[in-house]
Amino acid sequence: RVAETDFDVLIVGESGTGKELVARAVHQRSRRREGPFVPVDCGAIPDQLMGSEFFGHERGAFTGAQTRSLGLLEIANKGIFFLDEISQLPPRLQAKLLRMLQERKIRRVGGAKEISLDLRIIAASSLSLDQEVQRGTFRLDFYHRINVARIDLPALRDRAEDIPLLLNHFFDRFYCRYFLSFGF
Repeated sequence: RVAETDFDVLIVGESGTGKELVARAVHQRSRRREGPFVPVDCGAIPDQLMGSEFFGHERGAFTGAQTRSLGLLEIANKGIFFLDEISQLPPRLQAKLLRMLQERKIRRVGGAKEISLDLRIIAASSLSLDQEVQRGTFRLDFYHRINVARIDLPALRDRAEDIPLLLNHFFDRFYCRYFLSFGF
């Protein structure tokens, strides 16, 4: 049901519950399915590079910036920007993303021009963002902005009825791949 809307979405579940698969399913069933799906693992980008990676930069914005570079947000325009493990975003970037969510505009690092965006945010976390807000490591206003529609994914141990479906899926996938590799 959430795929049919244009609400930003928060997906919460333990590691391995399929948060990115759900995000991709939302994208494939949304009106943005023809647009890009841009996933980013928030824990994989060094803090000092996040601003440039997310917002892009202009030539000369910093040492080594030889050309203009589009950021991931701009690349995701007309599509979906998937923030995996959003709890790992530093507070300063949370503030910048909050502003982007409010205005739907960005400014490249070193740039003066605002760039309008039409994108949907899907965020995921294996940690309880409620607890991260209580600890002071996650901004409450940012949490409310991304938690418009929420999908809670139960762990596989809590949905044993899915195990036969998963076994069949992986058996078919790898069994066929194995035999196709031998020309059968």
